[in-house]
Amino acid sequence: MRVIAVWVFAVFAALSGAVQADDDQGANTDAIKAFLTVTGFDVALESLRLGAQDAPQMLGLEASDFGLQWTQTADRVFDAKQIEADALSFLAAAMDDEMLAHAAGFYATELGQRLVAVENAAHSSVDTSGEAPRGEAIVAELEQSGGKRLDILKRMNHAIDPSNTGSRASQEVQIRFLLAASDAEVIDRLDEATLRALMAEQAEDMADELEQAALVSAATVYEPFDDDELEIYALALEHPVMQKVYELMNGIQYAIMADRYEQLALKMAGIKPAQEL
Repeated sequence: MRVIAVWVFAVFAALSGAVQADDDQGANTDAIKAFLTVTGFDVALESLRLGAQDAPQMLGLEASDFGLQWTQTADRVFDAKQIEADALSFLAAAMDDEMLAHAAGFYATELGQRLVAVENAAHSSVDTSGEAPRGEAIVAELEQSGGKRLDILKRMNHAIDPSNTGSRASQEVQIRFLLAASDAEVIDRLDEATLRALMAEQAEDMADELEQAALVSAATVYEPFDDDELEIYALALEHPVMQKVYELMNGIQYAIMADRYEQLALKMAGIKPAQEL
């Protein structure tokens, strides 16, 4: 296994050790399953499969270059039941009762469930081509009109990733995928040090792009909610316990992504172009 970002390694190390601990040290499995559903984390994890369909584009290729088996292969690697099982094990081992009760308590409210409904719909959407222009228009209008809504959306986005690990994690997933594809001879041989240096040069621009994309997305996803409701959500996300919950969920999600993309790269080597199902 190649060297990965420190925070991802820390998540895996902590969770792997915790999984081996006694069952009574983790949260109840049924409660964790309920947590996945009430927070919408189950849908967020399942949506990882949608992004994987476009994985060849990271390599400068197209899914069609790998024949008709590509979708089937990606679906197997990103099997929703297995990913959820992994997440259940990790959460049950690492999430304490306070974190579980706090997060579930907010998302189980009427406002919380309405928020989860629109977030689930956004995660599950396949065709988002029309969302970005509309979101950009909303953001532009908010910038011109002033008011507090734009600041609230920014607070919400910052609260779910206060350390800005998202951009670093996304780069790490891409690096591991490219290196695994290189090892599998799916693409030309890559030098890891050179690749990491190139990614480091692009890190600031990528972080800015992801931040802006997140703001545009939030503008459309939360359009049905008024400013007071979003203020309540921002305050809930900024709570110290909720911050711990999101740090854990982010770590689990990106660690799963990195592992699955490596698996996907290795399997790509065995798919012949134009191969029939």
